[in-house]
Amino acid sequence: MTGKDDLHIFRYGEIELDHLRKREAKLGRAIEDIGLIKREVIPDLFTALVASIVSQQISAKAATTVWNRLLDRFGSVTPETLGTASPGEIQQCGVSMRKAGYIKNIGVAVATGELELAGLRNLSDAEVVTRLQEFEGIGVWTAEMLLIFSMERPDVLSWNDLAIRRGMMILYGKTMLEKVQFERLRKRYSPYGSVASLYLWEISHR
Repeated sequence: MTGKDDLHIFRYGEIELDHLRKREAKLGRAIEDIGLIKREVIPDLFTALVASIVSQQISAKAATTVWNRLLDRFGSVTPETLGTASPGEIQQCGVSMRKAGYIKNIGVAVATGELELAGLRNLSDAEVVTRLQEFEGIGVWTAEMLLIFSMERPDVLSWNDLAIRRGMMILYGKTMLEKVQFERLRKRYSPYGSVASLYLWEISHR
């Protein structure tokens, strides 16, 4: 959801891939088959947070459409532009009124200093999730996506992401996945769960 000139890609390399290959043979074979994955990250935390809220429970294509409408209407996605907009104005970009309210409230929280996004970088993954959940509209999944796709935290594997679980079921030939099985795999992927996530997403959409 950024322009081509300022495109940033999630950074990883052979150290992470070698670990995953050695720890999980099936994932290792998938890595060899798929090759290097280039996934965009959004370094600006506010932009990334709004993008995550926009993306909740809609397709990537729909999220891109909404994002482009936000840019067309407001010129830029900042705490000030969204915090001073009405929920109705935000809704007209293609989101529900409830989601528009979430976006406006986050804009206000950041603009007023109630939510200091820069300070999140000093917190652990779990602390970031806990802090962000204090704000309506931000659940565990949204916070975890911020950890991966803005903060580039290396070890995030989201139970709350259906595509991640679907990728696991496809990779390991399962028709269902219990939380205990998920946790076992998460520990095996650690400390590079975020890279494993990239491959599980790719597997789930093939």
